Amino acid sequence: MSSRADQEIAEALAVAPGTEGSIAAAGVGHSYPGRKERVQALGPLDLEVAPGEFLVLVGASGCGKSTLLRLIAGFERPTDGTLTVSGREPEPGKGAGVVFQQPRLFPWRSVGGNVDLALKYAGVEKADRAVAREGLLERVGLGGTADRKIWEISGGQQQRVAIARALAARTPLLLLDEPFAALDALTRERLQEDVRTVSHETGRTSVFVTHSADEAVFLGSRIVVLTARPGRIALDLPVGLPRTGVDPDELRGSPEYAELRAQVGHAVKESAAIRA
Repeated sequence: MSSRADQEIAEALAVAPGTEGSIAAAGVGHSYPGRKERVQALGPLDLEVAPGEFLVLVGASGCGKSTLLRLIAGFERPTDGTLTVSGREPEPGKGAGVVFQQPRLFPWRSVGGNVDLALKYAGVEKADRAVAREGLLERVGLGGTADRKIWEISGGQQQRVAIARALAARTPLLLLDEPFAALDALTRERLQEDVRTVSHETGRTSVFVTHSADEAVFLGSRIVVLTARPGRIALDLPVGLPRTGVDPDELRGSPEYAELRAQVGHAVKESAAIRA
């Protein structure tokens, strides 16, 4: 591997120093037009996320989790308050790599072709894309699959490609909107382990949306539970579980894990009945 290609991969995966990857929301709220009046979907809420944190947003359906994620991604603007990412107003396609519930891959492109396109938009030179592509596919457990067609791989593998594509973006922020919801339990656990590892190794700030208390505790270094619509913060919980050097099955079976899962599960049930 050339030193130039090494540098390309490092730049694509590493967090920049300073405030890069930070999130700051002050009085943020979001509403949308209803039949008779505007519907308040979110907030107002205040939230600060430090670079390198793995924040999980959890709550009942309709509480504003995905709305907040779209605001952070820059796909929508808050109707109230201010929101910055890395000290700047978020812009779609520039501040974050995003993984959706469905992979949203281009079926006419190969596995490698989908990643290559992301690398192209990330500014990686054509001569260096093959090496960068293989590095990204290896990182998500798909080494040697670059030439395969999208329809030739499983749903779980397609989601891995989507994660590799998001990691190709030169951003310090990774946003994931219920990316494993449609997968079987075993594939979901394996991908949770992969995302947990990738997040730690790259140092990227991650924001993950889920309905699952178990998934929240396994992935997050911090968990925020939102109330029923309009979503406000019902619980802001730091997670003190080890991020490395522990067997995933042992972690899931530990008393500390069970206690946190119960606490988050209870908070989700209680918050579902809270209307701010």
